[in-house]
Order: sequence, then C-alpha cells, then structure tokens
Amino acid sequence: MSSSASAGRDVAKVVIAIAFIVAALAFYFVRLGHTGISLITSGEAVSIVFGIGVFLLPLVGVWIVYATLRAGLDHQRLSRRIHQEGLDLDVSDLPRMASGRIERDAADELFQSVKAEWEADPDNWRNSYRLARAYDFAGDRSRARETMKRAVALEKSERDDAG
Repeated sequence: MSSSASAGRDVAKVVIAIAFIVAALAFYFVRLGHTGISLITSGEAVSIVFGIGVFLLPLVGVWIVYATLRAGLDHQRLSRRIHQEGLDLDVSDLPRMASGRIERDAADELFQSVKAEWEADPDNWRNSYRLARAYDFAGDRSRARETMKRAVALEKSERDDAG
C-alpha cells in the first residue's frame, strides 16, 4: 500500500470523526436551545432567567466549534504550505523517550536554533510557524498556540497583499 493512499485514509477517518462530533454537537445545541425557549416561554421569572442562560449555551458552543474548526483549517493550510516549500522541521533523527516524545534536551536545542531564525525575521509567517512547532516539541503548548495565531495572521496578511 502506498503511503499517500494510507495518508488519504487517515485524513478521511479524521474528517469523518470531526463530522460526527460536529453533528452530535449540533443535535445537542438544538435540543438545548429548545429547552431554553421552553423555559423562557413558561412565564415564571426564575424559569425565564434560567432559560436565557440555557439558551445562551448553544450560542457559545457554536462559536467555540466554529473557532476551533477555523483554527484547525488555518493550521492545516500553513502546514501544507510549509511542507510544499520544504520547510518542515526535521525531527526524525532526534532522540525520543519511550512515550515517543522528543527528549527534552533535544527539543530545547531545536527550539533555540528555530528561535534564532525567528529573531532574524520575526515578521515572516514561516518563521513563526516553525517557532510554534518548536514550542510544541519543547512542551510549551500555550506559547505554541499564541505563536501559531501570529503565523496565521502573518500568512493571511501575505495572501491579502499578494491578491
């Protein structure tokens, strides 16, 4: 079996899982919205206040699902572009722990070299993307997320300027 066929199946599995989860959440949000409306229309003051709160939950949920999917799609677009440009971080030869994670010292060394690239050109989305991945390999998830947001914004700005 070719690796591209296997990768295609893996992508299909992920897409199906995401679609199932979104469909389940949509069902849940509709049911929750109906419950909120029922409470609001009951006419009792406490039920109305509680109903407003219940009705707001699906709205917040929809926003969270949208924001999460949007971020995932943005990160995939950047990942694809980085791969096409041959700028993926090569971590294949780095020592790993039994869990499969990169050993801390090796991840820190990788981070330092990528950080130096980023410091030389911090407004390049490619450097920000690579720095975000290095933060992730080093185990700093919060900085990885923030740096990835910056990479997405810089890449969007580049596309807007080009188009």
